[in-house]
Amino acid sequence: MSDTQLTVTLSGGGVDDARAVVRALEDVFGAPDAMPADERATVRTATFDSPDTPEASTQSRAGAPLSAPVTVTVQGTPQAVEAASRTLAHAFSTRNEGAASGDQEQERQLLLVP
Repeated sequence: MSDTQLTVTLSGGGVDDARAVVRALEDVFGAPDAMPADERATVRTATFDSPDTPEASTQSRAGAPLSAPVTVTVQGTPQAVEAASRTLAHAFSTRNEGAASGDQEQERQLLLVP
């Protein structure tokens, strides 16, 4: 593992929806720092230590059904963001809501719909 991190910010849906999204990413990134747990939170986050070159799983398991749309922002290296985006697209119905690139980091926002 490297010291590179992938940060995932989730809004919309409930805590079970946030957990379903995080579980879908575990196949590629391993366990997060902590699973979303606060029932009352409106924004939830998870941080993964990302491999140097994460590979999106083409065999990704389907994500658990979502109860509501969830907006997901992934931030990290371009490779980590791309792998996370592809993994989520395999697991859920997604819409790309935009991206921003910096010198060494990238951010992408996705809308996951039930």
